[in-house]
Amino acid sequence: MTIQDMLDRMTWLGHDSFRIDGSKTVFFDPYNIQPDNKADLVLVTHEHFDHCSPEDVEKILQPDTVIITEKDSARKLSGTIKTVKPGDTLTIDGVKIEAVPAYNIDKDFHPKANGWLGFVLEMEGVRIYHAGDTDCIPEMKNMNVDIALLPVSGTYVMTADEAVEAALAINPGVAVPMHYGAIVGDSRDADDFKSKLEGKVAVCIL
Repeated sequence: MTIQDMLDRMTWLGHDSFRIDGSKTVFFDPYNIQPDNKADLVLVTHEHFDHCSPEDVEKILQPDTVIITEKDSARKLSGTIKTVKPGDTLTIDGVKIEAVPAYNIDKDFHPKANGWLGFVLEMEGVRIYHAGDTDCIPEMKNMNVDIALLPVSGTYVMTADEAVEAALAINPGVAVPMHYGAIVGDSRDADDFKSKLEGKVAVCIL
C-alpha cells in the first residue's frame, strides 16, 4: 500500500483521535467520537481524560477488540488489554505495534518517568507514528516512519514551531498535524505548521 492509500483510509476524529480503516480497523485515543464502526485495535497513549476516555472506548468495543496502552490507562479501561511501556513491540493479527516514548522536556504535564506513550503502527507495509502528547524529543531522530501524526497546539505539547523541528528530525513521507481544535489550539496552528514545512516535508491536514 502507498502512503497516499493509507492517508485515504485515515480519518481524523478531532484532537488526537484517528481511525484507520486498513487490514484492521484501528483507533488512536478515541475521545468525544461519534463512531460508525467498531475497532479491532484501540491504542491509548496516556491516562489524561482527553486521551483515555473509557466511555468512548466502550462505543467501539467488540468481543475481540484488543486495547494497547500503558499501566495508568489500563486501570481505567475494561476489555482485552495489553499493557506496554516505551521500547516494547508486539504484533497482533499481522499489525506490528511499537511503543515509543512521549514526554515533556520544558513543562510538567507529561513527565518522562510516567512511561506514557507514542506508537509506531506498521500495517500493510506503511509505518504510522502517533506521537501522543509530547515535546520535540531526541528519540524522534531515530524514527523511520512514512506518516507522522504530530501535536501542534502548544500549552501541553509542542507548539507549531516545535512540531516543525520534530518533523524535520523525523523526516517522514507525510506529516499530519493533530492536538488542536478541541482542548487547546485551532486550525491556525495546523496551517502554520504546514506553511513552515513547505518544500521540506509534505504535510496533509486531515
